Amino acid sequence: EDVELKDSVFAEVEKVVGPDTLLCSNTSTLPITLLQGPRERPQDFIGLHFFSPVDRMRLVEIIRGEQTSQRTVERAYDLVQQIRKLPILVNDGRGFYTSRVYGTLVLEAAALVEEGVDARRIERAARHAGFPAAPLAMMDEVSLTLIQHIRREEEKAVAEAGGERPVRPGERVVERMVDEFGRPGRAQGAGFYEYPEQGPKHLWPGLAEHFATGADVPEQDLQDRLLYRMAIETARCFDDGVLTDAPSANLGGVFGIGFPPHTGGPVTFMTHREGGPAAFVARADELADRYGERFRPGDTLRRLAERGEGPGR
Repeated sequence: EDVELKDSVFAEVEKVVGPDTLLCSNTSTLPITLLQGPRERPQDFIGLHFFSPVDRMRLVEIIRGEQTSQRTVERAYDLVQQIRKLPILVNDGRGFYTSRVYGTLVLEAAALVEEGVDARRIERAARHAGFPAAPLAMMDEVSLTLIQHIRREEEKAVAEAGGERPVRPGERVVERMVDEFGRPGRAQGAGFYEYPEQGPKHLWPGLAEHFATGADVPEQDLQDRLLYRMAIETARCFDDGVLTDAPSANLGGVFGIGFPPHTGGPVTFMTHREGGPAAFVARADELADRYGERFRPGDTLRRLAERGEGPGR
């Protein structure tokens, strides 16, 4: 996730490939429009975001940059199908769709740690909500240092635009885990979990010592904070033009970033919960009042809910 490195690699690539070669980046968060700017053939540059482990994950997120041609989009779509993967098409933006929404899941789990909730309760609540993997364990897999790096890239971009990016809930926990405790994730053998050579992984006892205060967040709130945080961010992706259709949002949520499959995906979760979209918005407002404005539904989602509709319909 380094703009300068990507630029230097593609500069070398362009010297040796043919004029019909697709130029594709597997970046998770860097805007494709930013990466295609210096290219000799920006119209042939596109994002092809694969998911790890690639041999098991079917989804590929195709990202169209501002200069990407329609022909390039069609060729990329064909390529993904030829290798028997499942394509979704999204528009450009930092984090695109999947990484942007996935980041809200793992940071919400870290925010719960920050509030003093026992880590065992967080992981158990995620399982009970239907997530195929627990969020603190997933953060270990992608590495806490990568999350730090993405944050710093965002801070750099905001600063260059004359602004200041605020610290988000959960990010201080990530900083402490890496910088104070030297626990950057599974690859280094130490993160939120311990990874003994003999026996299964288990949560690091230091979480209870350094973070847990016995904060009494109700079980339903634990589950809903993970679900609603992802769903609200999905709605914001529609507002920002990154997402344009509900099927892509649902497929990307379930097959790419582990949104509970039984819900049908984040858009279906918003529109088909008991009581419909209006009930979703009402519950989101409850969470916002209790835990912060990141749960507050936007105006577009409210208007859609009043009509009994969800985004992308």
